[in-house]
Amino acid sequence: MARGQDVNKELSDVLNELWRLDVNRMKPGVDYKINLQGKAGFVSGGRNNARDSARVPLFSYVNEDKLKSIDTYAYFINLLDNYEMATGVAEQVTEDEIQENHLFLDAILKTKVMKCAHKYLVRKGRAQSDPAQFKSQLYDIWFKLYRRAKSGGEDSCGFEHVFIGETKHGTEIMGLHNWVQFYKQEKKKHVDYKGYNARDNKDTPDEDDHLLNLQFSSNGLVKPLSSCFIGVSPEFEMALFTIVFFLSDKQMTTVKVKVDEYLLEIVVCRFGHSIGTSYPKMISNNDQDR
Repeated sequence: MARGQDVNKELSDVLNELWRLDVNRMKPGVDYKINLQGKAGFVSGGRNNARDSARVPLFSYVNEDKLKSIDTYAYFINLLDNYEMATGVAEQVTEDEIQENHLFLDAILKTKVMKCAHKYLVRKGRAQSDPAQFKSQLYDIWFKLYRRAKSGGEDSCGFEHVFIGETKHGTEIMGLHNWVQFYKQEKKKHVDYKGYNARDNKDTPDEDDHLLNLQFSSNGLVKPLSSCFIGVSPEFEMALFTIVFFLSDKQMTTVKVKVDEYLLEIVVCRFGHSIGTSYPKMISNNDQDR
């Protein structure tokens, strides 16, 4: 979808309702603080040859006690160590990990955000009305394992790719579009923030933005262009990406929406009947529709 394409008004209205209902969204400058620093430079190839425009981490503070006190975050964090990030290596999923998946889904399905998303998808004829059946649909698109690499066993799933991140042949970073995981990996010094991505000076983000295009490196590899929401709850991201996934049967769907002050594109790609990847991409903020 070209940037000049019109904003999807119906979807924007739904996503703004999700935004309004997202009471678990963290407050910038209060619950967390970010340090944007400089604009990321051009990178050729996947190796870490990027100019570092950020001498200190992106996150200077996150209220971890608050994260742990909210069920959806707490159950989400429990999932972050359940996967082998290298594709081509079959995942070994334990009964405890399956239970953690269910606890997380149960927690987000109790929120007004996911209830709103469910209601909308039922109205559109895209989801089962029974909550238990809808949960089963969510499990299949997010947690059902599939084989992403050409060789090896079932090595990936939508949740792992989008929220945790993966590596491909040891030469490419894929996914990792979640701010909590980014913060956790940055704290362990497994991720190095290189700076923000912007088309021009007018697109320069600020510390209060809830969406960021960025560049980072990990384990000697650099991801030149990436993006993630900042501070939003796990249920908001799950709801948003799930809606876009269910509304389209295309292999790749890109939809332009206006959420709060942000003009953005939501990209969702299928992998069979599951989510292959999904992420937001900032076009402009502060009501500057360029």
